[in-house]
Amino acid sequence: MRRAFRFSLIGVALLAAPAALAQGAPDAARVAAARPVVDKIFPVGTYRRMMDGTMSKMMDSMMDGMMKMPIAQFARIGGVPEEKLAALEESSMEQISAIIDPNFRQRTKLGMDAMMGSMVDMMDSFEPKVRDALTRAYARKFDGKQLGELSAFFKTSTGDLYARESMMMFMDPEIMGEMQALMPEMMKKMPEMAAKAEAATKSLPPPRKIADLSQEERGKLAKLLGVKASDLKDGAATSDEGTK
Repeated sequence: MRRAFRFSLIGVALLAAPAALAQGAPDAARVAAARPVVDKIFPVGTYRRMMDGTMSKMMDSMMDGMMKMPIAQFARIGGVPEEKLAALEESSMEQISAIIDPNFRQRTKLGMDAMMGSMVDMMDSFEPKVRDALTRAYARKFDGKQLGELSAFFKTSTGDLYARESMMMFMDPEIMGEMQALMPEMMKKMPEMAAKAEAATKSLPPPRKIADLSQEERGKLAKLLGVKASDLKDGAATSDEGTK
């Protein structure tokens, strides 16, 4: 069920995308007026400024917090019955990894730093498309007069500072500290959130099994997955149900 809930979130995102596109493209004049505004608030290299170093520190802090969390907390999220968690309450990932893999923390940091470096490079190459999309979004949200007023404000010393730092404010230590503090609280709330999601979908029939599909449906599913119809089995679905 939890897997189905995750897929439903992806579905919401996919459904929202066409809705956003359906709003229509803004006219060329407003796009032209929006471009200098976006050049100020999202200059070239913004993603690198936001992610390079700062994101790595945030991930380190979040990992430290997760390593100190009781194993029982993770087990609850996985749906382990409460009566089986009593012996786990005081155990943490940090204590366990110290025995199984003393280099776990360093291994994780080195791996994350390497991944973040690749992520920064990827976002660098993706940034022009984001800037173009942001330009169209501003052109859609603000009319020509408003865009002119924003542009004029950004030419002042205060406006220039605001424009340069507006995106970076989300990476400020104050904001990062609150986001990091949110993680343990979110983990604590996750079992409750999952239970609410399960209750909300209780009236729906369960997902169909492979055995329930017609021959035509199996053929379509196999083609979508790039496998043979004969390879489709119910084993994965059954094991997933066992983790509910």
